[in-house]
Amino acid sequence: MTVISVWLDVPLRGAFAYLHGRPLESGQRVLVSFGNRQLCGVVDNTVIPDDIAPERLKPILQVFDALPPLPDSLLQQVRFAARYYLHPQGQTLFTALPTALREPRDVRLPDRACYQLTAQGLAAPPTARSTAKLALWQALHEPQERETLRRVHVQASAYLNAGLASGDIAAVPWQAPALQIDGELTLNEEQQQALDAVAAKLACFAPFLLHGITGSGKTEVYLQLIARVLAAGRQVLVVIPEINLTPQLIDRFARRFPATRIVCLHSNLADGERLEGWCDGWFGRAGIVIGTRLAVFTPLPQLGLVIVDEEHDGSFKQQDGLRYHARDLAVWRAHTANVPVLLGSATPSLETVANADAGRYRRLTLHQRAHGSATLPQVGLVDIRRQKLVEGLAAPVIDALAKALERREMSLVFINRRGYSPVLACTACGWTSACKHCSARMVLHLSARQLRCHHCGAHERIPLQCPACGNPDVQPLGEGTQRLEAALQRMLPEARILRIDRDSTSSKAAWDAIYQRVHAGEVDVLVGTQMLAKGHDFGALSLVVVLGSDGGLYSADFRAGERLFAQLMQVAGRAGRAEVPGRVLLQTQWPEHPLYQALQQHDFDGYAATMLQERREAGFPPAGFQVLLRADAPVYADAEAFLNTLLAQLGELPQGLNVFGPAPALMVRLAGRERAQLTFEADSRQALHGWLRAQLPLLEQLARKAVRGLRWSLDVDPLEM
Repeated sequence: MTVISVWLDVPLRGAFAYLHGRPLESGQRVLVSFGNRQLCGVVDNTVIPDDIAPERLKPILQVFDALPPLPDSLLQQVRFAARYYLHPQGQTLFTALPTALREPRDVRLPDRACYQLTAQGLAAPPTARSTAKLALWQALHEPQERETLRRVHVQASAYLNAGLASGDIAAVPWQAPALQIDGELTLNEEQQQALDAVAAKLACFAPFLLHGITGSGKTEVYLQLIARVLAAGRQVLVVIPEINLTPQLIDRFARRFPATRIVCLHSNLADGERLEGWCDGWFGRAGIVIGTRLAVFTPLPQLGLVIVDEEHDGSFKQQDGLRYHARDLAVWRAHTANVPVLLGSATPSLETVANADAGRYRRLTLHQRAHGSATLPQVGLVDIRRQKLVEGLAAPVIDALAKALERREMSLVFINRRGYSPVLACTACGWTSACKHCSARMVLHLSARQLRCHHCGAHERIPLQCPACGNPDVQPLGEGTQRLEAALQRMLPEARILRIDRDSTSSKAAWDAIYQRVHAGEVDVLVGTQMLAKGHDFGALSLVVVLGSDGGLYSADFRAGERLFAQLMQVAGRAGRAEVPGRVLLQTQWPEHPLYQALQQHDFDGYAATMLQERREAGFPPAGFQVLLRADAPVYADAEAFLNTLLAQLGELPQGLNVFGPAPALMVRLAGRERAQLTFEADSRQALHGWLRAQLPLLEQLARKAVRGLRWSLDVDPLEM
């Protein structure tokens, strides 16, 4: 019997030893018994098994062999991620896998073999009267998959099976179809220079920042780079921040590369669909893989280029479990595969700007919009300190919306609050609709007749009277997308208004319908949240109105200014992307604020330099490095006591390393649990990680002795405090 090391999806840092009758390959999925459960495990021969007497070891119950062992490149990426993010390697590995591969069962993929007519089949065409068979016979002159044949005719499987039995058809090795490229656009000088710079480095690792203003044609640069990579027989990984960007991107990529298999990976896919796409990448059948952050783990044996679009976006950072950053893993992956990585954004993150300033990344800049006549929009600030607002809108804004409607131009009203109103309040005693489970207010969703917490998902009926004093006069305070939609329908009765937020776009079909309406010219006014600020190209949009942005100016989070500036520049950039000049109106009580002044000038570089200088003076990232240790429990005192106990036993900290706290999280109570945190900071990433790695045994020992129900986690390079 052979002792086998197996990783399991459990919160323990070591691999587990099992027995099997023969050696197994690293990456092989197996079924094992763990306690009173049966779990899927993954073999790893690089781990030395614990020295345990064989009679105490359990046997491996089954070897799953429907798929080959997981590739070494994936296991190497998992080892790096587990070490860097200080996370158990077993949990890291199973986070990287599609859900279907985490289950304790073997899997069966759809028939993806290719089939073609034999010489016998070529010599025996069907009669012309049998149109279905004739169409299938003609298609099978070239290698075809079963699913492709079903699109030719619904009876393809019966025809295929009969042909295989008679010898007219035979299975043949899969071959990538000939590359087809349709609709390439002529690049301007800046785009061409960016394309040539990256194309010159396709044979080696080279990190690039493609810093292009909104509408500058970054996607066209991506597409022409991808064409060169595909022509060389290589694969491309494109990582994007949001699921809602995929329909537009997939459509554009599919039109450009009609014969190339393009796989889209995101959390809204069914388990089987995601597994199939993941395996298409793994087995080399997919030329392009486009996906959200988890796609960064997709194995691609012929990887030739990595692209991270909207690289500044915070959604690339996972906020629970393995708290990885997909952009950073994408850079590591490109380095390991010895291929270039292209980080694209109109508002790069300060970490990426710092890397470019230090020469670690090469900056490529697009200063002009791709459409020759298109220019950046004019940004106007509407001072609302002495104005009476109607449903949250100032008179100049209402007038601008009405005039845009008269000119048959599309407008966008942007407010980053969904629902009808952010809070319901009593006019007599001051009661507000607080969530019982979170340090947050419940949002009024009038159409659903509910109060909802957008943090924990709790919901309840709208009270008919104040729960505190019985006053029947409870009123919504503030505006959300639903309230603005209703108000604009009253103010502009002739306008065709469309609301876009997470409530109105819960399905892929909803997004498809929205794009069809917008591009068919059936919408006059869009009302939406930050979902509309990223990557969308609405050519007819001329006016953008921004409401409620002042709240981001004075957040306790030191990253709030960076996020707000990026968000406003992105949403402003939706206007004026075609022939119609763009205009942005931003309502504010602080028009003199430096952030708004920089926004008016479209001065990202100047404002980024100011923020970087402030970070250097404070020692905040990217000038320093942080790791957050969070503890949560039903009672805040228990979480704080656990962190204080740890601090007392850590002793004197190494020189150059500082710790702050324990302190309450910015949102202390979340989903019925109260949260405290320690912040570790250092000038050296290596020193900080090395020291914390050495403290993990102490941390785990104290956690085992802590009060029942306490949980803890480490967040490396945190984005939220």
